[in-house]
Amino acid sequence: MALIGYHASHEQFAPAELLSWVASAEQAGFETAMCSDHLHPWSRAQGQSGHAWTWLGAAMARTSLPFGVVNAPVGRYHPIVIAQAVATLGCMFGNRFWLGAGSGEALNEHAAGVAWPAKSRRNARLREAVDVMRALWRGECVSHEGSFTVRDAQLFSRPAHTPPIYVAALTPDTARWGAGWADGLITIGTPAAPLADILAAFRSAGGAGKPVHLQVKLSYAATEALARDGALEQWRCNALTARATEELRTIRDFEHAARDIGIEQVQDAVHISADLEVHADTLARYLAMGIDGIHLHNVNRWQADFIDVFGRHVLPALGR
Repeated sequence: MALIGYHASHEQFAPAELLSWVASAEQAGFETAMCSDHLHPWSRAQGQSGHAWTWLGAAMARTSLPFGVVNAPVGRYHPIVIAQAVATLGCMFGNRFWLGAGSGEALNEHAAGVAWPAKSRRNARLREAVDVMRALWRGECVSHEGSFTVRDAQLFSRPAHTPPIYVAALTPDTARWGAGWADGLITIGTPAAPLADILAAFRSAGGAGKPVHLQVKLSYAATEALARDGALEQWRCNALTARATEELRTIRDFEHAARDIGIEQVQDAVHISADLEVHADTLARYLAMGIDGIHLHNVNRWQADFIDVFGRHVLPALGR
């Protein structure tokens, strides 16, 4: 049976507050969790950006949930830093952690002064990073010259089992590219996302039988007006297309590009409803696609009500 979990958005909530939400989610019946990893939020209305790796140690110690994070392991980070962080979580918490590896966003990488190459080049350096991290987890002494440099690196605190790496893909092309080397797939579920095409591309190119995780964007509130207003206020900048945002460097760039975004565009990016049956039906359709883990991201600010109400009504409706 697929796990249904809670997505912890570091861009929207202070770290201590977010820690309380994930603990509440476990108590409410959510079975897994994942979080983002950003230097910046997409808008000042979101207003936060806690350090994911510091927070993950606290969150995994406070709960018994399996966790994942979507991370760009090369760019503002060096792959050996991420390899060591993942290995340490594995040593402390066993098989409870997976890494979603993506090619990154200019919004985060630009601030560190690193190059922002074309997508094909970013994919190539991501694959290099994955190979280096896996070699380090095997205990090898690694040197590497390519998109980044590694000299005589070795990890001495290593987990008993190699941590899984899921390719983070928003398009069929990326899913197809990652299917052969990744241990699984992490993608998004929104009204306009080409999910069926992404799954088909991944499974047909070498991903058949591998785990698929889905981050579902939704906005639930007590009324339809609150659900719409909360989604528009918090997620307007995220309703821009990937092509439109690929080169945006700053929060102001995102806010300027999204200045004319209205609720119609946000409804393409977020499942918005105050009706719990609508949300349960949406999630049931996703589960029917063979998803192994669904992580619910309520994009508005009313997390306590969302966790409580979904725990009491939606999770039981899905057989939990």
